Amino acid sequence: MVAAMTTKIEDLMLNITEEIHVKAPLDVTFETLLEQLGPMNQVGPDRPLPMKLEAWPGGRWYRDLGDGNGHHWAHVQAIKRPTLIEFYGPLIMSYPVASNLQYRLSEEEGGTLIKFQHTAFGLIQADHREGIRGGWSYTHELMRKRAEAKVRGR
Repeated sequence: MVAAMTTKIEDLMLNITEEIHVKAPLDVTFETLLEQLGPMNQVGPDRPLPMKLEAWPGGRWYRDLGDGNGHHWAHVQAIKRPTLIEFYGPLIMSYPVASNLQYRLSEEEGGTLIKFQHTAFGLIQADHREGIRGGWSYTHELMRKRAEAKVRGR
């Protein structure tokens, strides 16, 4: 007897959107975002996960474990300082999946608005589906606080 697959198309898709309001200028917010996604990245309190981010078209976004070891997350698909950075790749998922990640920044009254979108298609594991949304929110909140602290420190 052969079991039938009952995977629905919705099980293969992930779409996360978020708006982040930052009380800091556009240029400060963009540079802080790059820092947060790169060397300042962390996945929880006292859980650093520093990344390398080559912020140019085709640049890599990866975790360097030293001695030629690491984990490739994505490539920079597009960058237009200080209003856009876009990535494509598997991100945290080490199985058949394709992701597109976009950060679109614009000036707003009192600071910067970031429109974030993570779209993915593939065999997305349930634990990743559950954890990804909270992970991005955590990252974005750290970035917002750091950007606003830079402005207060001027």
